Amino acid sequence: MHEISCAWKGDMAFSARVNGHEITLDAEEAFGGKDTGPRPKPLLLVALAGCSGMDVVSILKKMREPVTWFNMRVEGDLGEEHPKTYRTIRIVYEFKASDGLKDENVRKAIDLSRERYCGVNAMLGKSATMEFAVSYL
Repeated sequence: MHEISCAWKGDMAFSARVNGHEITLDAEEAFGGKDTGPRPKPLLLVALAGCSGMDVVSILKKMREPVTWFNMRVEGDLGEEHPKTYRTIRIVYEFKASDGLKDENVRKAIDLSRERYCGVNAMLGKSATMEFAVSYL
């Protein structure tokens, strides 16, 4: 079981305690906030990137792939009607090409994360179309 605490701090700000860490959430000024923290929906994209990224790094390490730099860019397209949910989510897995990094192993690690290990991907995939790409910089 996971449990968090999320306390209202006034206006549109909340303070969440997650695994002993504090995260401030807030709305932008146009919606009554003071922009002191991120909005909740983009944090879903952060959770997706963190979940999948940890999987990919762990799997590539087990494959003895020499990863030296790895980044993910995640975009989510919101629907127009309330409740505004992500309709399409795109993840671009970016790697700096290093000697010996095998594309087939990179793609296998990403596929294993997407299809088997990442619970955040599984949850979000029930309501959004998930798109993925790999980029070597």
